[in-house]
Amino acid sequence: MRAIGLMSGTSMDGIDVALLETDGERVQAFGPRTTLPYAPGLRAALGDLVGDAHRAEHDPADDLVAALTDAHADAVRDLLAAAGVAAADVDVIGFHGHTVLHRPERRLSRQIGDGARLAAATAIDVVCDLRGADVAAGGQGAPLAPLFHRALAADLDRPLAVLNLGGVGNVTWLDGERVVAFDTGPGNALIDDWVRRHTGEACDRDGRHAAAGTAQAGPLQRLLDHDYFGRPAPKSLDRNDFSSDAVFGLSLEHGAATLAAFTVASVARALRHLPARPKRWLVTGGGRHNPVLMRLLADDLAVPVDPVEAVGWDGDAIEAQAFAFLAVRSLRGLPLSLPSTTGVPAPTTGGVLHRAPR
Repeated sequence: MRAIGLMSGTSMDGIDVALLETDGERVQAFGPRTTLPYAPGLRAALGDLVGDAHRAEHDPADDLVAALTDAHADAVRDLLAAAGVAAADVDVIGFHGHTVLHRPERRLSRQIGDGARLAAATAIDVVCDLRGADVAAGGQGAPLAPLFHRALAADLDRPLAVLNLGGVGNVTWLDGERVVAFDTGPGNALIDDWVRRHTGEACDRDGRHAAAGTAQAGPLQRLLDHDYFGRPAPKSLDRNDFSSDAVFGLSLEHGAATLAAFTVASVARALRHLPARPKRWLVTGGGRHNPVLMRLLADDLAVPVDPVEAVGWDGDAIEAQAFAFLAVRSLRGLPLSLPSTTGVPAPTTGGVLHRAPR
């Protein structure tokens, strides 16, 4: 099937969109991908909702849902135009929406976005609510990319770890057909928020602020005292589960260096939850562009740590591609999650299908 995947991640920088040909078990062909940055007003509105847990749970935010969905429709149209592909030649869209609240312990994970509206706007069938069935069954609802990672890594040497450093960090451990996955801790979110607060910049581009500072041992230890790290896997995080309060009062540079060290120490602590030490780590997400994070990871993990491009993957497209892959799996009734990836009691499919008007 030819599928489009859409992903709006916790970094809130925009919408990733990618085209994929797949049967939901293997990838037959990779198509083009692109990113549509959010308009400043839409990004600010998303940030306000994500930052207010009560609103995120109870406010239907109808105007924001419509604006978010329409932006996703624009992203689909942009991709189709660039690829020279007609909507009629695409079988399905995997629509993640945007996570505004994640509380799996309450069987709650809210992604906003209107699947029916997107199907009508694009004239393509849409599968959305890809986390709902897992969470309802008692799973964490995250991470959801591990089965796609397994398909991508079918021919690579193992045990292998795929580390996604988006707003939140998560790891997929692979050995044969075995898959273990969970959120490791913060990815880029705390660093991004810290730099934005001090400079107005969206992120610590090229890690230059962290490179100019020194991680401070006291604040770093306070960050690592969080009880999340003692919980057994599988486990997952909301973007706002961690706070940068521990680095309050530090300079921009020392704060950035400390938060970068925190992200890396979180990954190193994940080793205790893996069945065996990986021979190699492949890093995707925006964090792979931060040379400070990549250098610290290589130092702490003491095995090769490479961006996913080293094995021919596209780290800017993987999450969008994953939701295209999962949409096809949903249509085929295949599992989207496993007990070892989300803690769900049994392999679980999911997704809600919205047919495009015919």
